[in-house]
Amino acid sequence: MTFNSEQQTLFLLIYGFMAWAAEVIFFAVKEKTFINRGLITLPIDFEIGLVFSSISVALPPLGRNYGAMYFITLASLVFTRAVLGFFGGRLTRNAKWMEAAPSGTWRNLLLNLLSAAGILVIYLLFQPMLIVLVTMIPTTVLAVIQIVAWVLILVDFAAVVFAMRKGKDSFEAQMEKGQTDELSARIGKAVWTRLEKAYPGIQDEHRRSEIVFAKGMSLDKLIWVFLISAMLGDVIETFYCRLVGGTWMSRSSVIFGPFSFVWGIGAVLLTVSLNRLKDKEDRWILLAGGLLGGAFEYMCSVFTELVFGKVFWDYSYMPLNIGGRTNVLFMFFWGVLGLVWVKIAYPPLEKFIERFPPLAAKIATWLIIVLMTMNGLFTMAVMLRYNERQADQPPSNILEEFIDHAYDDDFVENRWQNMVSADSDE
Repeated sequence: MTFNSEQQTLFLLIYGFMAWAAEVIFFAVKEKTFINRGLITLPIDFEIGLVFSSISVALPPLGRNYGAMYFITLASLVFTRAVLGFFGGRLTRNAKWMEAAPSGTWRNLLLNLLSAAGILVIYLLFQPMLIVLVTMIPTTVLAVIQIVAWVLILVDFAAVVFAMRKGKDSFEAQMEKGQTDELSARIGKAVWTRLEKAYPGIQDEHRRSEIVFAKGMSLDKLIWVFLISAMLGDVIETFYCRLVGGTWMSRSSVIFGPFSFVWGIGAVLLTVSLNRLKDKEDRWILLAGGLLGGAFEYMCSVFTELVFGKVFWDYSYMPLNIGGRTNVLFMFFWGVLGLVWVKIAYPPLEKFIERFPPLAAKIATWLIIVLMTMNGLFTMAVMLRYNERQADQPPSNILEEFIDHAYDDDFVENRWQNMVSADSDE
């Protein structure tokens, strides 16, 4: 799939704005004020926008080769930063905005590795929707957007280069002479005021050491309980299938990553419902956990069958099963799990989460919410399209064409090997 220059510009603007907004939110939480961290005044992280624009061309031919995709993303990020840093420093004769970057070679390496991973994940989640968006906009409108955007970017950048090459002292001298009516003085003063506010150097974080992240039963804590439990649940089920069935089998609920939503949501339900019973006798926690777990497993089975027309587990062959969706034995296991969770597992996990750096953890929490939501929605789109292909329905839009190409039947059936149709007699 190829894109013209107008579409590439739109990718740059959208992803650049997303990156700019993320950094603004980060520093708004950190400094309790709005700070425009961009080199230019426009709400665009030009560097990150260029990276996304370049990988939107380079990555589609790689299919699902995620290793190669990550390498290309990392190379694009490092190259873009090096080129912009080289020319930006020479054009402006000032690299003050780089003072906020982590010092040390290994820190820069780690930052690039993590940044590339984040960029790739965001690309995989958002690119299908952006493809649909850019194909819906008329070519004439895209051309106008491209012209206007590049004119504004170049004028903005020229103003920054002018101000920084001339120097702050020059504008202060103009102000002292009363030359405040000159356009150059006003531009220079505005540029320097913004840049000094945005890049004062590495901030002192010691004052935040007394803040406890996600104290009590908060949404932030439950999000991390969900994430950690979803990952551990996927690992546990994968090894269980290997030990019992002799087969390595993916137990993830979603397209991207080793996450079992059943385990994650189950852990949240156990935490909210049973934590209040932690001081009760064990038998009451065992009983409540068994009933809650059985009801939850039953409802998950009903949901997947109604929405996707698929059955991901079937206990009809087991005694004392309830509609094949759960059974008394597994309800007992849910009860034991609830007891172990409340008495043994959750207390140290709670303390572990509360030791997270408050600011970084707060930002990460919202990233988890956004990325997991997009992951779940895209998984639903892939599964629904899989069902349509079984009914020989052709793709009706560019998103469905993308899914058919990148997430075909072999991928879906390999990702969820235990899945069978709800109408199947097996």
